[in-house]
Amino acid sequence: MNSPENIIYPAKTVRTLDPARPTAEAIMVRGSRIRAVGSLSELQAYGPSHIDDRYADSVIFPGMVEAHAHANSGGMWENTYIGFHPRKDPAGKVWPGCTSIDEVLERLREADAKLEAGEVLSAWGLDPIFFPGDRLDKRHLDSVSTTRPIFVSHQSGHLATVNSAMLTHEGIDRNCPVEGVVKGGDGEPNGELQEPPAMALITSASSLLGSPFNATALRNFAADACNHGVTTSADLGNPYIMTDVLEEHRSVIDDEAFPLRLSLFHLGGGMGAGGEPTTTAQKLSELATTGSDKMHLGGVKLFLDGSIQGFTARLQSPGYLPDDDNGVWLSSPEEFYTAFRAYHSAGATIHVHCNGDEATELYLDTVEQVLQEVPLWDHRHTVTHSQLTTPAQYRRMKALGMCANIFSNHIWYWGDQHRDLILGPDRAERMDAAATALRIGVPISLHCDTPVTPLDALATASYAAERATPSGKILGRHERIGVPEALDAVTLGAAYMLKLDHLVGSLEAGKFADFAILDRDPYECKPAELRDITVHGSVVAGRHFPAAG
Repeated sequence: MNSPENIIYPAKTVRTLDPARPTAEAIMVRGSRIRAVGSLSELQAYGPSHIDDRYADSVIFPGMVEAHAHANSGGMWENTYIGFHPRKDPAGKVWPGCTSIDEVLERLREADAKLEAGEVLSAWGLDPIFFPGDRLDKRHLDSVSTTRPIFVSHQSGHLATVNSAMLTHEGIDRNCPVEGVVKGGDGEPNGELQEPPAMALITSASSLLGSPFNATALRNFAADACNHGVTTSADLGNPYIMTDVLEEHRSVIDDEAFPLRLSLFHLGGGMGAGGEPTTTAQKLSELATTGSDKMHLGGVKLFLDGSIQGFTARLQSPGYLPDDDNGVWLSSPEEFYTAFRAYHSAGATIHVHCNGDEATELYLDTVEQVLQEVPLWDHRHTVTHSQLTTPAQYRRMKALGMCANIFSNHIWYWGDQHRDLILGPDRAERMDAAATALRIGVPISLHCDTPVTPLDALATASYAAERATPSGKILGRHERIGVPEALDAVTLGAAYMLKLDHLVGSLEAGKFADFAILDRDPYECKPAELRDITVHGSVVAGRHFPAAG
């Protein structure tokens, strides 16, 4: 059998993230792997080869790695977008943001007019924090329709709002005992549903994690990744790994035309999910051996708390700015310990949703206890979001061998609200403390949690380096990190916490031929300029995928 051909791709610059050879003139690919990186003369000395100059005027950069996303987000575009910020869909179309409740209702009316009788109107992206004063509830949605059920998922994914027709359709009334069904002064549900147990009452529509498997959504997610130079992503909290639907995932992901590697993390606990942990952990351990080059298995996602901007994350004293109140637990401490110990004992890498510092504290206490009971080398357990993690907690994380996947996008999307309405300046300035984590020696990545914020690794890196809010203020100047550190976090840093850094995250001989094609060198950009880089497309396993448009 003949060996694959050696193909050399010259570029304006090749940025490798390999400290031994950080830049090069060209990269040589053989089959799905990188053969070598270097000068043209060096690469031609490896033997017969073919020069492909399609990227000669571009910068070749390591394919970026997203360590916290939800692949079902590709299906969100089948519904109506009503978020505050403009958003680009996988086809490259930019949707304007809805900057008032009136604009939200007008877009819903436009969508309502296009639907057949009996169809549910589903929308996503709402964030009440941007609309001070009258909070959107069933009264507003009833002005769109009193007969068609309407379901609106909030941008955080932790809340939803429905109209009276939906409440009636689902049989939700004043006697509903489920926590999170918000009731007005008259004792009747006002249409707001907080956290998944309440949202799960809506069976005729679904939020992201409750959506059925959709192959088109998965392909849309991959197209969105390609548009932004992301070649590997986690699907953090996939509820289908233990079902026959896993084979449907496999058929889509392993297709050569699918431009993305996916690391599927089982939704192992919190929000009423996960099943019996000991049995499930053993089955997951067996499934981990059935992965492929493009579909990786064996990781677990657990939930502890909710959303900071939704006031449902668990905060240490003094709690939230308005009233010192606190959020909710999505797993009780006892449930969390049982699930974490079972998956840890089975050798799984565990990422735990912790927005608030009280949730992080419980996680660290649990890791410390379980490591004493079941020692495990190189576990890379990760605090995901890690938004209010304190310096003391980062020191504990360093001692326990843990990682932090930091949600730096919050500085841009909600920074002003965190400072003025939710936390106050002192705690808001230490949010998403990437600089502190790096000083202490905790491995970090930066993530988008799409659909909560857009899948755009370069933008995510820019927010961590700049720390500017939409009002132009710098939130936490001393927590800024440099552009090189931010770029490392969205490549090798993310690959490390997915335990894939031996395969992806940098351009080195033997690794997969996964890279992003950029119009300029990000190392020569100021932080805000990273968001303006044009991504021409990506290469995955040596195959070429142009960006939309």
